Amino acid sequence: MSKRTQQVGDEIQRILSEVIQYELQDPRVGFATITHVKLSIDLQHARVWISVMGDEVQQDETIAALNHAKGFLRRRVAQELRHLRVVPELRFSLDDSLNYTERMDSLLRQVAEEREQNTDKNETDQQSDSSTSSQTPPAPTQEQE
Repeated sequence: MSKRTQQVGDEIQRILSEVIQYELQDPRVGFATITHVKLSIDLQHARVWISVMGDEVQQDETIAALNHAKGFLRRRVAQELRHLRVVPELRFSLDDSLNYTERMDSLLRQVAEEREQNTDKNETDQQSDSSTSSQTPPAPTQEQE
């Protein structure tokens, strides 16, 4: 990705974030955050990745509402970025990388807890084994016979 493409993507992200937060009046749009904007090389198309707080239904409704409002949002981007000859066609997609990260973090915590429980159990078993072995007399050696 070229430096210019990255700069335009960052500007589109900033503009859309402000418009969605302060101007968009659709009640279907939940708490949404734009995580990334990926532009085509010719700047004709922009895929906007959105992270939405809430359940799957809320996420789907938010993406549908944003795709429904993409004409309004594209017009607002055009008003802000007058230096562009062509304003990119917007397409909104759900960014589930945060959900994936949370899931992996949860699984790692679960493994760590299970490992800790197994370690505690093994230590308890070893202590009980050593206490029972100290109660039984040692086996006689050949010299003692």
